[in-house]
Amino acid sequence: MNIGNRSSLTDIRRTVRLNAPIDQAWKAVATSEGLAAWFMPNDFQPIVGHRFHLNAGPFGMSPCEVTEINPPHRLSFRWGKDWVLTFELKEIANQTDLTLIHSGWDMDKETEFGERHTIVRDRMDQGWGKLLASLKDYLEV
Repeated sequence: MNIGNRSSLTDIRRTVRLNAPIDQAWKAVATSEGLAAWFMPNDFQPIVGHRFHLNAGPFGMSPCEVTEINPPHRLSFRWGKDWVLTFELKEIANQTDLTLIHSGWDMDKETEFGERHTIVRDRMDQGWGKLLASLKDYLEV
């Protein structure tokens, strides 16, 4: 029986209902312009294997790589040295349920900026709440 990695921390998982059709929500998470409007400036392209950067302000440029794309339902990319960010979209009538999954947390690791995952995970969990509210505002204007 595999009990898993005891040092792994739970994924951050947040779901928000967006008052927008799935194609509009997809553009907000799967285009450079859409991501920049509510998340971070970037040079993203929706192509598996594309390497891009998120401009994380005081933390500098964070390297990323697109690992999965299934329009308009799922997008995943590696973020930094340890994380994977996934957006899952599901159409509900003329609205969209968007689930964000931020995985790759490990209590024994530090970020490339020298901060422990245990500390950064809590900060990021709170930050995702604010960012998804920004996404909602962006789409529902």
